Amino acid sequence: MRQDDLYINKIDWISILIYAALVIIGWFNIYAAVFDEQNAKSIFDLSINSGQQLVRMGAAIIMILLIMVADYRLYDNLSMILYVFFLILLIATPFIGKEVNGQILTVGIGSVRIQPSEFAKFATALALAKYMERPSFDLSQIKYQLQALAIIMIPVILIMLQPDTGTAMVYFAFFIMLYREGMPQKYYVLALTIIAISLLALGVENNLYLVFAIAAVVAILIFLGKKKISRIISFIVIGLLMVAYVYSLDYVVSKLPQHQQNRIMVLFNPDLDPLGVGWNVTQSKIAIGSGGFLGKGYLEGTQTKFDFVPEQHTDFIFCTLGEEFGWTGSFIVILLFCTLLIRLVIMAERQKTRFSRVYGYCVISILLFHFMVNIAMTIGLFPVIGIPLPFFSYGGSSLWSFTILLFIFIKLDSHRIQMLGRMN
Repeated sequence: MRQDDLYINKIDWISILIYAALVIIGWFNIYAAVFDEQNAKSIFDLSINSGQQLVRMGAAIIMILLIMVADYRLYDNLSMILYVFFLILLIATPFIGKEVNGQILTVGIGSVRIQPSEFAKFATALALAKYMERPSFDLSQIKYQLQALAIIMIPVILIMLQPDTGTAMVYFAFFIMLYREGMPQKYYVLALTIIAISLLALGVENNLYLVFAIAAVVAILIFLGKKKISRIISFIVIGLLMVAYVYSLDYVVSKLPQHQQNRIMVLFNPDLDPLGVGWNVTQSKIAIGSGGFLGKGYLEGTQTKFDFVPEQHTDFIFCTLGEEFGWTGSFIVILLFCTLLIRLVIMAERQKTRFSRVYGYCVISILLFHFMVNIAMTIGLFPVIGIPLPFFSYGGSSLWSFTILLFIFIKLDSHRIQMLGRMN
């Protein structure tokens, strides 16, 4: 068997087919989101979003071909160069970028513009994989934990300066990969505790109840734990820090931009301002709920037709699917995403090198975060932070960055045997 035949046989065609299905279904939903019954245009019309997205899909195919024909060693060798390049673009964006809705996110020439923060995701993933493949790297040591954290946090800080809080939050998904690679569990327990306390502090009107709960937990830990003075003092100090955090949270939230404060308030009280700050989520839930089991039919969604949901072709594309294809269509798309993620986990675990495995789990982490948070936004389970549904939402930067992210891993996976030989 020739080397080329062996390479083609190793390509994970299941993942490619799922990718194609999601992109095509997303394209049809983009058309539905902008469909005007009184002035209907062809789905291929370049003057509307679906036609423009089709051009971007063509560009994505070219990117896929370039990724798959390139030498697999290229992604390892250029990982740090790509990382530095996109860091420079992120630094330059506030100065040379175009402002949209108070944010300076895109750079480019004329109508061809990209969002560097989207592409920096795969560059950061490659940089982490390159750095962590070293034999001496050990996540149980604080030195290496801080170094990995620095690789993640540098783009986060630069993105926050744009400011783009939603995209910056995505980079914290890399901690899923770090957990797989041996980051101590105590950090995750601490993070989950802080998240739980934050949600309770924001959701409970009287913080005194939460303080009593913290005191009760500390008392139980002291009672059940070893009666060492140092252990008792530690529990008491931790409890006091938690109480201080609870009472400081309101002050921290008050310093956020008003639109972010509104999103947090609407999360805990959806009926607070249904005609104002709660409009998007309220209309999105109405659209999804009105679809019922089988949906109203393609291009028959009334919430969609009359533009009740803003940004329906981008951040809220899932509610178009829910209204027109109902629970059945939503379930199929969710099943496709879950199947792809499971497939990627299988692929990541069969890698022969740490570089490929780390990069694979970075891909999984980013896609999982986008998938879960975007859908949670549309049904009111997460604040609206403005991140797209992978392969599905309208936009060139998101489609291209997710495509590059995924197909670099598919390419690495197809050469996993050769990569082992190179490492040896």
